[in-house]
Amino acid sequence: MEEICQNSLPFAPWLHPATRRLPGIQPLDMGEWLVRDEAFAAQMALRDRLLADRREDVFRALPEAMAAAEELLALVLSRLDDGYRRAGNVVTRPDGVTIDVTADHPLIGAARLVQEDLCLLDQNGGEGEHILTAAALCFPASWTLAQKIGHPMTRIHVPVEEYTDNMAARVQRLFDALHVDRPLWRANALLYHDPSLYQPRREDDRRDPPQGRAEYLRSERQSLLRLPETRAVVFSIHTWVVPWTKLSEEQRAGLDIHPVETAGQGA
Repeated sequence: MEEICQNSLPFAPWLHPATRRLPGIQPLDMGEWLVRDEAFAAQMALRDRLLADRREDVFRALPEAMAAAEELLALVLSRLDDGYRRAGNVVTRPDGVTIDVTADHPLIGAARLVQEDLCLLDQNGGEGEHILTAAALCFPASWTLAQKIGHPMTRIHVPVEEYTDNMAARVQRLFDALHVDRPLWRANALLYHDPSLYQPRREDDRRDPPQGRAEYLRSERQSLLRLPETRAVVFSIHTWVVPWTKLSEEQRAGLDIHPVETAGQGA
């Protein structure tokens, strides 16, 4: 168990009516798309280790995703803040690590620059559900990339009970209507016993009921944006893991009024 935690949670979705109710979608200011917080160095070091040691577990890309991955890398490079230094294809991150963004798959180049996990989704010929075509997913919250790659949204959300046919239809309409200049975001929250960022879980794994009070609040800010050239959808995930004791009094009190789910034992 590796504990990489933030000192606070900047946004508590359970405290706001607009984000408390699923799917809780809100407009995104692109200036706030990529977040760099106090856990940057530790999260990026873990990401680098996972990509080096467990590449097949945390990175998958279908051949047809290459153009979208290249477009996403260019977008990420254009959005880096003043904490980065760039010399051609070589970028030095704020933690001092130097990355040649052309040395590997462009999606890995992008993922090694920012805290967000990065996923690409596209439609088959512009029709039907969006399919997960590529992802650098180093911080999964109880799902496994190998079981999701190449599958549509409805299949990806197995075994999430809340993802009903009605919810699937609403999400697909949202994807279809996603404009290049109108990115979106939502946030979730789940109480965990284990603070580890890398928590894969297969769909058929037994999920034991949680026991005792969870000591960590895990929240993902999930952003959706459409790339202008390839029209692929970028699904990015910034993960906060905050000890219960570091939540504000208002946030802890709000959980008593609007409780969130607790992950299964061992999660």
